[in-house]
Amino acid sequence: MSLCSREPRVPADRLVAEMVPPPRFDSVRFSTYLPDPNQPSQREAVHVLEEFANGLGQAPGPAAGRRGLFGFARGRAPKVPAGPRGVYLDGGYGVGKTHLLASLWHATDAEPSRKAFGTFVELTNLVGALGFQQTVQTLSGHRLLCIDEFELDDPGDTVLVSSLLARLVEAGVALAATSNTLPGKLGEGRFAAADFMREIQGLSAHFRALRIDGEDYRHRGLPEAPAPYSEEQVTRAARATEGASLDDFTALLDHLARVHPSRYGALTDGLSAVCLTGVRPVPDQSTALRLVVLADRLYDREVPVLTSGEPFDRLFGEEMLKGGYRKKYFRAISRLTALARDAAPLVDAR
Repeated sequence: MSLCSREPRVPADRLVAEMVPPPRFDSVRFSTYLPDPNQPSQREAVHVLEEFANGLGQAPGPAAGRRGLFGFARGRAPKVPAGPRGVYLDGGYGVGKTHLLASLWHATDAEPSRKAFGTFVELTNLVGALGFQQTVQTLSGHRLLCIDEFELDDPGDTVLVSSLLARLVEAGVALAATSNTLPGKLGEGRFAAADFMREIQGLSAHFRALRIDGEDYRHRGLPEAPAPYSEEQVTRAARATEGASLDDFTALLDHLARVHPSRYGALTDGLSAVCLTGVRPVPDQSTALRLVVLADRLYDREVPVLTSGEPFDRLFGEEMLKGGYRKKYFRAISRLTALARDAAPLVDAR
């Protein structure tokens, strides 16, 4: 099959129903997070998040009984919970922030329909599909909202989501978030807590920042990613693997420009592997950012990626890797490298 032949349509109700941890994180728990013994902040983060989850189980939001507009109980004014009602996980890529965020979702004592998990992009897509007021109404009855990869580099969407979160905090919804780094920041964008707190403005008092130090766990003690294979090897493996797709890399990049990023998850439905021939550096930043979203969806769904052409560490040019979106690009390289490692048996078994 070919990804380029797919043009999925995703209804709004699917966007809501899919606001759960992605398949890769179905089984993660605090107990399965393995703190680096050289990084005490990782163990401390687990302890704080466990306590936070326990507190949520004992403190539902104020909107009990019959709900009026925005989920508030009729005849009852919303009240802002006392003390921090949110946590912000601050750390570099690959230290396990998403693992911990998903573990918090699983540990929170509430029905899945009363807690939501999604990336910043998925949340803005939900607002686009439902409208602002309907999104407030849909989420205000939740116990917890987890936002992965809060997009600090998009001022317009940041204001939109900050306004949404303010309404949800008033309704008693607890928040948890991770974020990327603002463009132009030094230190390779490893820590973004100050940026996050400033961008969400009036909401900062509701968040406790947890700094998580460490190296990218996907490469900790693991062998180097396999080098790209020949086009013949990739083609043969794709044809011999049930449920695998086979596409020319350049053609796929062109196709991604015609599919809204909110549909990239649906684009990968049912795939057992993605096989790409002729991988080369991406030509521009818009193309690169679309590829980052696809890499995230493939990683979430644990879809191996088998390629010929250039290795993944050459996907993004030097200027991109030094620019404001470098953290996204390094994350994409890291995740695609892990998926390439997963794909090696497809060739080895032939």
